[in-house]
Amino acid sequence: MKPSKMKPIKQNKMNKYIVIILSLFFGINTFAQEKIKLDGVAAVVGKNIVLDSDIEKFKLEIAQSGETMGDISNCEILEQMMQQKLLAHHAVIDSLIATEASVKPMVDRKIDYFTQQLGSIDKVTALYGFDNLEDLTRELSRIEIENSLIGQMQQQITSEVDVTPDEVRNYYKSLKMQNELPEFTTEVKLAQIVLNVTPSDIEIKRVKDQLQKIKKEVVDGASMKMKAILYSDDPGVVQNGGLYTITRESQFVREFKDAAFSIDEGQVSEPFKSDFGYHIVKVEKVKGQQIDVRHVLIQPKVNIAEKDIIQKKLDSIRTVIANGDLSFEEAVGKYSDDKKTNKNKGVILNPFSNESTFRLSGEQFMRAFPTLHTKIYNLKEGEMTEVYYDETREGEKMFKLVLLKELNEGHKADFAKDYVKIQNLALAKKRQETIEEWIDEKVEETYVKISDHFKNCEFNTNYKKIK
Repeated sequence: MKPSKMKPIKQNKMNKYIVIILSLFFGINTFAQEKIKLDGVAAVVGKNIVLDSDIEKFKLEIAQSGETMGDISNCEILEQMMQQKLLAHHAVIDSLIATEASVKPMVDRKIDYFTQQLGSIDKVTALYGFDNLEDLTRELSRIEIENSLIGQMQQQITSEVDVTPDEVRNYYKSLKMQNELPEFTTEVKLAQIVLNVTPSDIEIKRVKDQLQKIKKEVVDGASMKMKAILYSDDPGVVQNGGLYTITRESQFVREFKDAAFSIDEGQVSEPFKSDFGYHIVKVEKVKGQQIDVRHVLIQPKVNIAEKDIIQKKLDSIRTVIANGDLSFEEAVGKYSDDKKTNKNKGVILNPFSNESTFRLSGEQFMRAFPTLHTKIYNLKEGEMTEVYYDETREGEKMFKLVLLKELNEGHKADFAKDYVKIQNLALAKKRQETIEEWIDEKVEETYVKISDHFKNCEFNTNYKKIK
């Protein structure tokens, strides 16, 4: 196995940037509002092209994502883009398949997300400079198809790549000799007991009656938009007036779609329940397979007395655990209402990686549990938080007790302690080197043309076909 040709730091940066450009190409905070001149073709790889504007878009994406380009040059960006185009080109040659149908769920999720953020599909298409939804969908599909082909090709190239214990050991030694051992940040493993606070039957009836009253007023001619602005607990109502464009495949809860697609244009549904609370929806417009719907969401309230009862119950459970009369795991099985963790000894899984550990100061942890970080920051292993109140974005209300099961302090990589992590790093490096070797071979048999204004670039791969 030959050594990697690219400088490790730059290669890591460029790999991260490629992930950003592929995954955020149509993110909400993109270059879309910038006017970029199409200067022409920077390079052709097989049947695929890289435009000069693609490089500028790439740099704008990095800036929008909060990253800095540092000393990454246009030549390095172009080389990485040519690498992606080479992978996609040979994926087609090798009969790997990605179709509009196969990427449709991903495209639909992106369009749904954009629509929820901006309020309507018309605002989405206008923001990104497309005349209609069909053109936007076609471009998103093209991007996702290429991403899928690239991923499949990389997997095919590295499918049999593995690392032996000796290779892991040698990789660790090489990092140590070069004084480049990675620093692993503090990681935690957490478990929780959750007691839900549920509204009373009287409160639920009040909400349903209020929605019935709003429905009658809308049917009699009142504005559904104004009712949503005045009464809806949907946090997006300020931006969109409760309006969403959906299809049957949209990433909305089933109850919402069932209600919306069961009525005709201009009609208002009966009140219905979802995980978010109670709704009524009105179909504002039918557009083929899509409909514009406006809804009013009301979440039942819980009074202070109901909260106090649940909080005192969990406080007493905490006392029993602290006194050693019941283990935390036993209390989870006996009391916890959380369906995601009460069959797993209360262990909280990282929603981004599905692992049971979190980097304490990591962005993923902060995003997933914004209120929990400060509560566990000063805990020692085996200690519990105080009982605290929490709400989900769906409006579920609860009290929580969290145990810091394991605490691995931040440290420089240690072979024995961090073997699995070092193994993964060694495997990633070997896979990258395997892809680079494959690229070196395939470049020789692939048509490549580089524009004159990039002729002076010094590429790590022989894209210029210099003998």
